[in-house]
Amino acid sequence: MKYKILLNISLLAGVLIPGILRAPLLAQDDRDALLLLEKVDKNLSSESRIFESSMTIHGRRSDRTLTSKSWSKGEDSALTEYLSPASEAGTKMLKLGDNLWIYTPAADRTIQISGHMLRQSVMGSDLSYEDFMDDRKLTEMYHAAALVKDTLRGTRVLVLDLTAKVNDVAYPRQKMWIDAEKHVPLRQEMYARGGQLLKRIELYDVQRIQNRWFPTRMVYKDMLKTGGGTEFRIESIVFDAEIPAYLLSKAGLR
Repeated sequence: MKYKILLNISLLAGVLIPGILRAPLLAQDDRDALLLLEKVDKNLSSESRIFESSMTIHGRRSDRTLTSKSWSKGEDSALTEYLSPASEAGTKMLKLGDNLWIYTPAADRTIQISGHMLRQSVMGSDLSYEDFMDDRKLTEMYHAAALVKDTLRGTRVLVLDLTAKVNDVAYPRQKMWIDAEKHVPLRQEMYARGGQLLKRIELYDVQRIQNRWFPTRMVYKDMLKTGGGTEFRIESIVFDAEIPAYLLSKAGLR
C-alpha cells in the first residue's frame, strides 16, 4: 500500500509540477503583453493634440476628399471642423464626455448624436461616430494576451489579442499587429462579441514626432460595407499643445 501511495504521489507530481513551472512563464507572457500595450499608449496618447488631416472616401463609383482641423484634450473633449469641400466647410463635431453634437452652418443648426446613431457612418466614410468618440488608452479598455511574433509588410511585429475589460467599448475584441521596435500598431482588426470581423485598419508612414512614433496614414475598411475603404492622412500634428477652453465648448460650435 505504501508503494502504491508513493506511486500515486509521483504521478500526481508529474502532472502538477510542470504546470506549476509553466505558470510563471504564462504570467510573464501576460506581463510582456501588457508592457507592450503600455508602450503603444505612450506613443499614441497625449494630454492634448491639434492636427490637420484629410480623409479620402473610396466609393464604388467615385472618391471624395474632406479636409479638417481637430483639437482634443484628455479623453473627454474634442472638436473637429471641416475645411473642405465647400459643401461641408464649417461643419463641426464636438465631443464632451459621452455627448456628441454636430453643427451645420448651412442650416445654422446643432443636433446631438446618441444611442444607435453613434454607429452610423461619418460623412459616408468607413469610420463611425463611435470611432471618433473613444480616445481612452488601450490599457484602460482591454486585457492583452497571446503574444506572438510575426512579420507584416517586411517589419517584425508582435501580435496581441485584446479582450475588453469594460462594457462600454465599440469593439469587444481586437487583434493588433505592433511594430516590435517602434511600438505602434501597423494593423488592427476589430471584432464583435460573437467573433465577426467588423473593421480592419492598416497603418502606414510611421514618423518620429515630438519624441514619439506615430502613424500618419491609416486606411479603414468597414467589413460590412462595399467600397474601397477610407484613407485618413495626418498632414500636421502637435502634441501637448495649449487649447483655448472656449473651443471645446458648445459655444465654440458657433
